[in-house]
Amino acid sequence: GGVGQKSCEAHRETQGLAGAQVTQAENEASYSSSSSLIPHPMEDVSISGTPSSSQCPQSASFSSTVTTGTSLSRSTEGSKEMEQSSTLQSLPDLENLHIDLLDEKVELLINFLLQKYQMREPVTKADMIGNVVKEYKDDFLEILRSASERMELVFGLDVKEVDPINHSYTLANKLDLTYNGMLSDQQGMPKTGLLIIILGVIFMKGNCATEEEVWKVLNMMDIYSGRKHFIFGEPRRLITSDLVMEKYLEYQQVPTSDPPRYEFLWGPRAYAEVSKMKLLEFLAKIHGTNPKSFPSQYEEALRDEEERAGVGLGGKSR
Repeated sequence: GGVGQKSCEAHRETQGLAGAQVTQAENEASYSSSSSLIPHPMEDVSISGTPSSSQCPQSASFSSTVTTGTSLSRSTEGSKEMEQSSTLQSLPDLENLHIDLLDEKVELLINFLLQKYQMREPVTKADMIGNVVKEYKDDFLEILRSASERMELVFGLDVKEVDPINHSYTLANKLDLTYNGMLSDQQGMPKTGLLIIILGVIFMKGNCATEEEVWKVLNMMDIYSGRKHFIFGEPRRLITSDLVMEKYLEYQQVPTSDPPRYEFLWGPRAYAEVSKMKLLEFLAKIHGTNPKSFPSQYEEALRDEEERAGVGLGGKSR
């Protein structure tokens, strides 16, 4: 795994990371980020590893869609009134109460969808309304949209409608990863989302990221070394051991570093399974922009697509 060892340092200087081109600053705080059961992983996270608190324009604007997804249509009028009369902020806000109740439904729906995913069962709109949404059926599409966005970011799962007539949905792994370990522990929570984020950090850093850079992003997602996480378990073991053994990540000492420092690279299985273009589309979505906003990564992703097409035509196995 000597590839890219020098590029860790060199890339830092040559790429001011195209994340700087993302200018949608979103400063409003999420209404539920601290108390919510389901974390909102991209809250104030720049995937390039720069905390957006120090560089607001780089803030990952997609986070506001995730964290306020349940409130997009309902809170507009209420918030305008609040702006006009800030002195009334201490009064009970019925709109916010409604938002909180919807957000509870979003979290219940996420848990329900995860159960269905573990049992590999499809789920219908009727199932979701009957078991979870209930009296909020008029808000079903809003609740489902917000739940889907969080499922994508936290668990790396896409919620797809497979039968528009019967409104049947299925959950699919976002990047077609074959990793099954995510269903084998007692928590049974998919670990794909965390893996996708780490692969993304490595990719955005020039295919090699220092351990400090990876943890900086994970810390902003409220994931800390040595602290058990209710979804990802003990994250240090997961990313330096489990995902290394699964060949998705390489974890190695930076040459000649004293005291020793470590860095992450993609493992062979990641190169075999992950489309860099799909990954870049996901990261661009987090940043509220499009893949071409990251020119060097976009060029690399195009080359990757061409190579994959060539391998497919040549009939070579992975």
